[in-house]
Amino acid sequence: MSLWHSKFRYTAGDASNRNGGNFVSTWVDRTLFVGPDDETCLHVGAPISRAELRREVEQRQAVLEGLGVSSGGTVALRLPPSLAYVANLLAAWRLGAQVSLLDHRLTQYEVDQALARLEPQVVVSAEGTLPGGLRAFYVVTDVAARRDSGRPSETEHAVIQLSSGSTGPSKVIGRTASNLIEEIARYTKIDGVPQPGERVVLMASVVHVLGLVGGLLYCLHAGTELAIPERLTVDSILKLVASSDKRTTMLGVPFHIELLASVENPPELPQLARMTTGGELVRSEVWQRFTSRYGVPLGNMYGMTEVGVIATDLFGENRPSLMPAPGLNVAEDEGEIVIEMAHSPYLGLSDPSRWADGFLRTKDAGTVSASTGLLTIHGRLDSQVSVGGLKVDLTEVEHTLAALPGVENAVVVYDNGIEAYAVVPDPTDAAALETLLAQRLAAYKRPRAIHVVEQLPRTATGKLVRAQSVLKTAK
Repeated sequence: MSLWHSKFRYTAGDASNRNGGNFVSTWVDRTLFVGPDDETCLHVGAPISRAELRREVEQRQAVLEGLGVSSGGTVALRLPPSLAYVANLLAAWRLGAQVSLLDHRLTQYEVDQALARLEPQVVVSAEGTLPGGLRAFYVVTDVAARRDSGRPSETEHAVIQLSSGSTGPSKVIGRTASNLIEEIARYTKIDGVPQPGERVVLMASVVHVLGLVGGLLYCLHAGTELAIPERLTVDSILKLVASSDKRTTMLGVPFHIELLASVENPPELPQLARMTTGGELVRSEVWQRFTSRYGVPLGNMYGMTEVGVIATDLFGENRPSLMPAPGLNVAEDEGEIVIEMAHSPYLGLSDPSRWADGFLRTKDAGTVSASTGLLTIHGRLDSQVSVGGLKVDLTEVEHTLAALPGVENAVVVYDNGIEAYAVVPDPTDAAALETLLAQRLAAYKRPRAIHVVEQLPRTATGKLVRAQSVLKTAK
């Protein structure tokens, strides 16, 4: 990797035509930079107006141009949630570049592997070592460096993301600017989304699809302030909610719900309108504990990195069912949820088990009601297993185990038999697990082994990892 400061220009056949010419470098201004200059659009430690954000973006844009980034160029961001991350992302997009997002929590080994796959021309990273702790945003000095081995974009995708890897190796997923704009438009039509002049307190990472589109891009477009807590602790999150009189929505994943629901007597928060969660369905007892303690709806969103938001129930009225997002054709094919999608979102060879004939296969078991149109997710397809010729839903087993006294978290998998991994701090509670499960589950559904561990592995987005090879290393 080396710094490269001279001006660089692509020859004929570069991405400027392939990406729709001027559209690529103007969609940010037309879609995200609308609204009054003095309006607060971000709050990361301090309020940031649209005019201030635009200046930050223009500064990064000049740096990237100096490194040769132009339409069809490729940039990788290895930055934590920060003003620097937002500014570099928007700057690269304004130049018409393709941006790959690397979670700052990845190890150097994982980063090196990702860079070898993605081959970006420029990498932007944080200078020095990031401070520890449960930080939700950082103040960093960003450094952009040219990679001599980098290559220009071969596709029209504006953003490249790696899947969470909760059930296996990460997939490389691309989305075009048009696709991102379409998702932003879907959000504007969903009943219950935050409105202009309101506020979103974001706990999900802006590197991943929920925080990126549902948080950052939607809020910039809608004129909704996006605020990120200093730390991912209950005190820091609730302090940020209380710091403004604006009507507020909290946005996170089930891990954050469990964290907030652990508080027995949270403070009065009259400005709090709702909490919305993406990811896995929140367990019933956690959902009840949160809604009773905070007195607001707990909404649910279902989505994928490949397509973004798919279905929602922001008022918590149809739990566990959701209404498909406007403009999406969501269907059921032999018990699997499929989504109409004209082109494969995957870079490289298309896997027919994932995308074929204009449909994305979600690998999620579910049903779509013919009468109401509501979508109900029953869990991952690989959570439906056969034990002695009898069907077992591992999600049911997992939720039952996780609801037992003393169990903080649990994962249930199948490997020639049902096995469970559970976090149970009190040995007395751990000793009672098998007896209590025998009262709640038929014998063929019960795990043949329950491994009590101190901590369960999670992905960078907070999802519990279900890859057997990783779980076996849990202690």
